[in-house]
Amino acid sequence: MKRALIVLLAGVAGAVVAAPVEIRVWRHDTGDLEMAAGRAAVERFNGSQSRWKVVVEAIPQGSYTESITAASMVGQLPCVIALDQPTVPNFAWAGHIRSLDTLLPADALARLLEGGRGTYKGKVYSVGQLDVVLALFARRSQLASLGVREATMEKPYTAAEFHGILATAKRSGHYRFPLDLNGRFKGEWYSYAFSPWLQSAGTDLIDRTTYLHVDGVLNNDTAVGVGRYYGRLFKEKLVERHPADDRAFEQGRSLFHYTGSWKAREYSERFGGDLVVMPPPDFGRGPKIGAASWQWGITQSCRNPDGAAAFLTHLISSPEIAAASRMTGLVPVTAEGAMLTEHYRPDGDWRVYFEFARRYAVARPATPAYPALSSTFEKAMADIRSGKDAAEALDEAVEAMEHNIARNNGYGFGAPKGRGAL
Repeated sequence: MKRALIVLLAGVAGAVVAAPVEIRVWRHDTGDLEMAAGRAAVERFNGSQSRWKVVVEAIPQGSYTESITAASMVGQLPCVIALDQPTVPNFAWAGHIRSLDTLLPADALARLLEGGRGTYKGKVYSVGQLDVVLALFARRSQLASLGVREATMEKPYTAAEFHGILATAKRSGHYRFPLDLNGRFKGEWYSYAFSPWLQSAGTDLIDRTTYLHVDGVLNNDTAVGVGRYYGRLFKEKLVERHPADDRAFEQGRSLFHYTGSWKAREYSERFGGDLVVMPPPDFGRGPKIGAASWQWGITQSCRNPDGAAAFLTHLISSPEIAAASRMTGLVPVTAEGAMLTEHYRPDGDWRVYFEFARRYAVARPATPAYPALSSTFEKAMADIRSGKDAAEALDEAVEAMEHNIARNNGYGFGAPKGRGAL
């Protein structure tokens, strides 16, 4: 009897020892398809091994950032957190997340496209499965009726050519405002959509060699030229300043819609073979688009970073990226993952979006200053839209950002010198 009890207790002790360790994950509450894809990925990970058990808590998107900030201040962050990729450098600079370079397999990181990772000072701090891309949508029949060619990756519209097409469409009398630029959007849309125009022209939001200076970059002649191009679109009524709705393209009131691949499914179903998906205009250095969406990072306070790393390695494996893409319709961030999907494989009907991500994507500046830089750029572009000259609007943005960077001692890149330093 005693021997049997000892064996039983030993078995119980063994079961306790073998219990999986919980890895807590926070994510923001998103659309049903993305949430379902996330739950399925977690179930597959938990079922594939017995050492770790991922437990996810979904937080309403409206309060997510505040929840992360509050938890970080009292050391209560979970092991893994979802992060909007442009904010990753700020979290890294603040010491809330850790580098993934030594935690995740190097070959897995190397397979990720630009939109699949977030960096700060040359190190990877976040990884993602999916991305969206910017595109110029039109209808083949409408272009043909105006005698306008379809832009291709081999021969995109130049900025001057595109302006001429818009003017032609305006004169035709069929389109009061030929181009829809998502005028009802606010916030990050401005930097996501229009800083690629700067990069296509050969300039940027900030000097990326040091991340210390905006002066001479955001307000140089090239940047002012792009800003004035943007302003003319509204002055010449090629774009509506304050649209009443966001249905101009689908209702045939605009010839073009410059927006994201989140419209791919809707527009494909509505227009079928008449839909044309084209690269954004080329301002001189080839078309550019913004890269990266929501990603995953491991917190500094995580007591089991190897378990968190195992989960992230699982998420960025090709089968998992493909599974997430199939469920959500979003763009996979590895070529191997794309190969495993119906839409994004080389002969897929949405392959063009993957090619845009591979050829044109530019990450937003990897600096903790980015949130301030983005909001400052938004104000400048809003002012230009309202009629302010681009040179004045961009000079004001530069002055504000130079002061911000100096006030924050360079955000970890060293103290700036010259204009704006305190």
